Amino acid sequence: MIFSRTLFGALLFVTLLLPLPMSAQAQIADEITYDIVIIGGRTMDPETGLDGIRNIGITDGTITAVTTDAIPGKQVITAQNFIVAPGFIDIHNHSPTPLGLSYQARDGVTTTLELEGGVYPVSAHGAYIRGKALINYGASTSHTQARFSALTGGKPAGATNILGAKRGNIGKDNGEAQTRFSPANPGERASIRAELETGLKNGGIGIGLLLDYISDAVDQDELHAIFELATEYETPVFVHIRRGIAGDPAGLDEVLKMAKSTGTKLHICHLSHNAMKNVGLFLDKIRAARANGVDVTTEVLPYNAGSTSIGAAVFGRDWRTIFDIDYKDVQLASTGEYFTRKSFEQTRREKPGAAIIHHYLKEEWTRALVKAPDVIIASDGLPIISTAQKVPPQGVGSFSKILGKYVRDEQALDMMTALSKMTLQPAQLLEKTAPVFRLKGRLQIGMDADITVFNPKTIRANTTYENPHQASTGVRYLLVGGEIVIEDGTIVPDVFPGQHLFATPRKAQQHTAD
Repeated sequence: MIFSRTLFGALLFVTLLLPLPMSAQAQIADEITYDIVIIGGRTMDPETGLDGIRNIGITDGTITAVTTDAIPGKQVITAQNFIVAPGFIDIHNHSPTPLGLSYQARDGVTTTLELEGGVYPVSAHGAYIRGKALINYGASTSHTQARFSALTGGKPAGATNILGAKRGNIGKDNGEAQTRFSPANPGERASIRAELETGLKNGGIGIGLLLDYISDAVDQDELHAIFELATEYETPVFVHIRRGIAGDPAGLDEVLKMAKSTGTKLHICHLSHNAMKNVGLFLDKIRAARANGVDVTTEVLPYNAGSTSIGAAVFGRDWRTIFDIDYKDVQLASTGEYFTRKSFEQTRREKPGAAIIHHYLKEEWTRALVKAPDVIIASDGLPIISTAQKVPPQGVGSFSKILGKYVRDEQALDMMTALSKMTLQPAQLLEKTAPVFRLKGRLQIGMDADITVFNPKTIRANTTYENPHQASTGVRYLLVGGEIVIEDGTIVPDVFPGQHLFATPRKAQQHTAD
């Protein structure tokens, strides 16, 4: 029997007051009842390497027993033939909506984070799920939104201003706030820095830097200021690097060099979508930088297309050369319709915020990064509002696709490696700036009871580009903070244990409450 520290202390106190024979102490221990027990599952913990049949005891939202002993619980989950794993952590998802969280829960995710783009102010993140979140959620502080606020005297930035910005372009948000997206002068850079610092003080989990979307606006002085601030706050920069012609590593080299010179922790988003045919070269460069002292990580999503708004700045450049594709390779996400030149230009002009799917990756590029043990798994799921509109599938099925397709069916990587890429490695990336993650991504005594229980023989992603609204299957139980969210494969109604997670970096003050 393995006890929590609090419980052990209480028993020790009783023993000191009233000495009991060992047989009586054992009887007391046997009468301990946990809130929830998970019995007989194949328990896998990437940090300790545990891989064996264990019983898990949960008390007050915390794992308090991991044992081969029989343990009683007020509620019992029978997990024979299932894998019991730490809850999956998605560090790159853009859909903090009820439907988005529902799909992610059924994909085994217990924490979903908007770190690439970020949010400003951070406390505004998750407005649609406040008080009714199935799983945990959080966000970085958004450079693009903080920048817009700094240059407009505090006005909010709309999607057109963020994603459609290019040099010399005047962004417009519902006929109101306007600003230029060109390099900032020294005074403007100071204002941008101040806004970003406010976001970090209020609990932003790092700085989200959509560099490719406002490439012409951010010069080396502004980039250095962003990285310098992140270093000061000991927090990561999550960057969508500047993208050139397919496979050009210049954008990667730029941020690796900046991270080296400033000592900044750096995370490269969706590596396959930046590297394309040169995934091997990009990964080699990241590993070489790591060996040379740069604290850098990266990620992959297991789908062979990109998703963004049609008004994104990259589509104002020679995108057909950059991606090595044509109009026929791009879909309107809401209908699945493929574009002609005429329909593409009309939609970009009239509906710049429309989500599109551009098919420009090859399976061998994605598979190489999925197999790599040091590349985190993420989804990059776009907002999912309603089943009436189609969406890119990665926000629905990324994690189950890894376990079903790449682990079970293709044996491209082993189960423990896959789980490490979805649990431990994301937690380790975040735990210094957000200590709450020291208690996540592990299946050990004292950790948060965020737990995914799945059937390795049946787990699979069912979503497709043609029919995206098909939830994953195979996740039998999901626990968030010790509360059961999925039971026997079905979401439990009216249970919302998800919490808004904040960072507490070294210099930050107490985060702003919801």
